[in-house]
Amino acid sequence: MVLRGKFRSAARPMLFSSIEFVFGFLPIALSGYWLLARRDTARLWFLLIASLVFYSYWDWRFTPLLIGSIILNWTAADIFFRLGRRPVLVAAIVANLVCLGFFKYLGFFESIVAAGTGWNPSLARLALPLGISFFTFHHIIYLVDLAKGRAPRYRLRDYALYIALFPQILAGPLVRYWEIVPQFAEPPNRPGWEGRLARGTALFVMGLAKKLFLADPLASHVGPLFAKAEAGAVNAGEAWSAALAFPFQIYFDFSAYSDMAIGLALLFGFALPYNFAVPYRATSLQEFWRRWHMTLTRFLRDYLYIPLGGNRQGLPGHVAAIFVTLVLGGLWHGAGWTFIIWGALHGGGLAAGVVWRRWMPPIPAPVCWMLLMAFLLVTWVFFRAPSLDAAWRLFAGMAGEAGPGRLEGVGDLAIAAAMALLGPSSQEIAERLKPWSWLAPLGAAATVAVLLKLGDGPSYEFIYFHF
Repeated sequence: MVLRGKFRSAARPMLFSSIEFVFGFLPIALSGYWLLARRDTARLWFLLIASLVFYSYWDWRFTPLLIGSIILNWTAADIFFRLGRRPVLVAAIVANLVCLGFFKYLGFFESIVAAGTGWNPSLARLALPLGISFFTFHHIIYLVDLAKGRAPRYRLRDYALYIALFPQILAGPLVRYWEIVPQFAEPPNRPGWEGRLARGTALFVMGLAKKLFLADPLASHVGPLFAKAEAGAVNAGEAWSAALAFPFQIYFDFSAYSDMAIGLALLFGFALPYNFAVPYRATSLQEFWRRWHMTLTRFLRDYLYIPLGGNRQGLPGHVAAIFVTLVLGGLWHGAGWTFIIWGALHGGGLAAGVVWRRWMPPIPAPVCWMLLMAFLLVTWVFFRAPSLDAAWRLFAGMAGEAGPGRLEGVGDLAIAAAMALLGPSSQEIAERLKPWSWLAPLGAAATVAVLLKLGDGPSYEFIYFHF
C-alpha cells in the first residue's frame, strides 16, 4: 500500500492474526455482544460501535469518511423512498465511484496523463483508506438493487452495521444486504447457538492456522524476491521460486481471511457466504472463477456482466461482455497496468473458452488442469509484480537469462501445494463437525498450538487489505 500526503500513517490495521485482536478486541466485543443478547437495540448499537473502533484502530482520521459514506448513502435511499427520485440514487452511485477513484486511481490516471502529454500536475494524494473498495461495493449493491425495486428500506443503524460490520469491512466477503441484515434481529443465543459457536471457532482457528503456518512463510520468500525483481535481474531459481510460491500465498492468505471473517460472524450469530472452494482443483478457467473469490465473481456477474448483455446476445457481444467485465475486475484490484493486464488475460482466457466450447472438441481434464495451472502461473506474476518492468524481469529470469540459481522455500511450497490440491476445504471440515467427545481435546490442542504461534516471527498484512 502506498501512503502519500499528510495522512501518511505508521499504524497498522488490527489483524485477525494479531495478539491485540485475539486477546484484546475479540473477547471484549464477543462478551459484550452476548451479554446484551436479549436487548436488541443495545446489542446492535454495541456491535456497530465496536466495528467502528476496530476500523479506527488503523487510522481514526479515515473513520469520518466511512461514517460520512454511510450517512450520505442511507440519506439518498431515504430520499428515494420518500420522494421516489431515482436521480438521487444515480447521483449517490456516481459519488461513490468518484470517491473510490479519488483515493485509489488518481495517481494512476495522473501517470497516464504525464506519459502521454509530458505534463505532470503532481496532485496531492492521500493514503488509501482500508476497505474502501469493499464498503464502496456494498453501497453500490444496495443502491443499484434499490433503483431496480428489489431492496427494502432499512433504519440507519441496520444499514450502518451492514456496511461497517467488522468481520467483513476490510476485505470481504462481498455480502448482499439481504444475506446479513435480516439476521441482525436474531439474538446470538437462539436455538442452534452451540453448533454456530463450534463451526465459527473451527473456521477461525483453521483460517488463523493457514495464515500463520502457510501464507506468512510463503510471504517471507515471495516479498523479497519480487522486490529484487523490481530492483534488477533475478536468476532462474529466484524467479521460479517467486512465481510458484505466490499463487499459494495469495490463496492461503485470502482464504484464511475469508475463513476467519466467516468464523467470526458465526460467533456473533451471523452466517456469511463462503468465498473459496479449492480453486486450484478446477479444470477450466470458468470453473476456477466459480471457486475463487466467489462473492466477487457473483458481483461482477450480476452488476457488470449481465448489464453488459451477458450471454443473451450474439457471440461477439458475449465475448466483449466477458472481456470488459474482467478488465474492470482487474482494475478494481489495483490502479496499475499490471492489474489491467491480469484482468485482460483472464477476460481473454474466459472468452477463448466460450469459443472453444462452441466449436471444438473437449480436452481431457488432466490436460485442461495443466494448461490452467500454467496460465495462472503467468497471470499471477502480473498480479503480484510491483511494476511491468519487474514482471518482465521475472519472466526473463524464469527463461534463465540471469543464470540458473536454486529454488527457495521448497519445503514451504511443497506443503502449501499439497494442502491446496489434496486437502479438504475449510468449509467442508466445519460443516462436517460432529459433537464427538474425542474431538474436544484434539481441537483444544490445535487451538493452543495456533495461538502459541501468534507473535512468533514476522506478521504480514492480509494481501487484500491493499485493494
